[in-house]
Amino acid sequence: MTTKLETLANALQQVLGDKIRSLTTSLGEITVVVRAADYADAMLALRDSDATRFEQLLDLCGVDYQQYGDGRWEGSRFAVVSHLLSVKHNWRVRVRTFAPDDDMPLVASMTSIWPAANWYEREAFDLFGILFDGHDDLRRILTDYGFIGHPFRKDFPVSGYVEMRYDPDQKRVIYQPVTIEPRENVPRVIREENYGVR
Repeated sequence: MTTKLETLANALQQVLGDKIRSLTTSLGEITVVVRAADYADAMLALRDSDATRFEQLLDLCGVDYQQYGDGRWEGSRFAVVSHLLSVKHNWRVRVRTFAPDDDMPLVASMTSIWPAANWYEREAFDLFGILFDGHDDLRRILTDYGFIGHPFRKDFPVSGYVEMRYDPDQKRVIYQPVTIEPRENVPRVIREENYGVR
């Protein structure tokens, strides 16, 4: 007897064919990886095909793989991960695509397929610097308009680059370089064998 995940995997193979770079099943979920060049066509096929019928985009986020696997990652640095839901078939799938250029990560926008992608893509742009080709209003959504950098990138400093404070002389908020001194906090290690045992 075929399980629901096997049925979904077969449907994905049928609909996407050679667009699939990898298809993995883990913890009861299927993840499909497609090339950035095939991303828009693959997502449209997943929505429109009767075999899959993924009517809803539940989530879309950016991922920075720069230090993944303790720095042993050798693939592209930035990925976009989407979670799709089919109400008709009652199943879900995760679709991942990697931006081919680490210096200017660019993938196709999904706003023409699922309008709900609008704010998700703006968030991925704001926090990771991933650009979405075809997005009509790609601007910051969580950080300040004058913010420099993308705070969820692995190489972004924890303290940031600038801080703001109220200047009583100018009677306004001003931005200035960060004045926090970087330091290493070494946690205290308790080595008593019976610690916490009554």
